[in-house]
Amino acid sequence: MMTATLDTNVLMSGIFFGGVPGRILEAWRDGRFKWVVTNDIIDEYREVSERLHLKIPRVDPRDWIALIEDEAASVVPERLKEPVCEDPDDDKFVACALGASATIVSGDHHLLDVNGRNGLCVKKPRDFLNDIPPE
Repeated sequence: MMTATLDTNVLMSGIFFGGVPGRILEAWRDGRFKWVVTNDIIDEYREVSERLHLKIPRVDPRDWIALIEDEAASVVPERLKEPVCEDPDDDKFVACALGASATIVSGDHHLLDVNGRNGLCVKKPRDFLNDIPPE
């Protein structure tokens, strides 16, 4: 089974707007890949979803956040000796992926730029969705 961590933008796009990111969330909910997170990632998911909910009140992200907290696999992030991404906030996803041998799903160029470095695999949402085995 594929193992992945989703950057915050992919998760928020899936919750609030659907599309390809929404189909990734459905694939996870259907058990088609293993989602890994760390405490730092969960904290960021929660914080950003609460801010977006204030701007887009018709969508309530709390059920998704609760499901992720309950069902995603919590991993110990790899300790990074030095920053990997140009944006240091993205290193939490790198540390998680390295700690779990997971793919990072992201459209963020800071994360896409580190694909292949230190054995990292970073895929755009559509490419990841295409690689998930069918039900």
